[in-house]
Amino acid sequence: MEMQPAFMAPAGRPLIDHRTYTIALRKMPEFLDVFNRLAMPVLMDTLGHPLGFWTSFVGPQNQFVHLWAYQDLADYERRCQARDTHPDFPAYMKASGHLITAQHTQLIRAASMPMANTR
Repeated sequence: MEMQPAFMAPAGRPLIDHRTYTIALRKMPEFLDVFNRLAMPVLMDTLGHPLGFWTSFVGPQNQFVHLWAYQDLADYERRCQARDTHPDFPAYMKASGHLITAQHTQLIRAASMPMANTR
């Protein structure tokens, strides 16, 4: 079995915003619809392209995970401020409030792991 390369943050954007939302039981389809319709246009306009989206499969259930990359803490703060003050963002906040039961936000940095880059 061939090993896949370790996940690497995009060049010049080593700070990762790792967000996990816990969604109300049996509400994931509704949440994903609301997120796609109302949040994504704002996020693409203010945060740029995400690294990706995942839903939990094994372990804690009803979780939606998304990752965004930033140059540094100042870049993170600037783009989050743009998101939070975007005129369309309150519509997403209102539409998703009853769907999200918990949110965990973590800023993480890439670790130097030389052995991960060898075959």
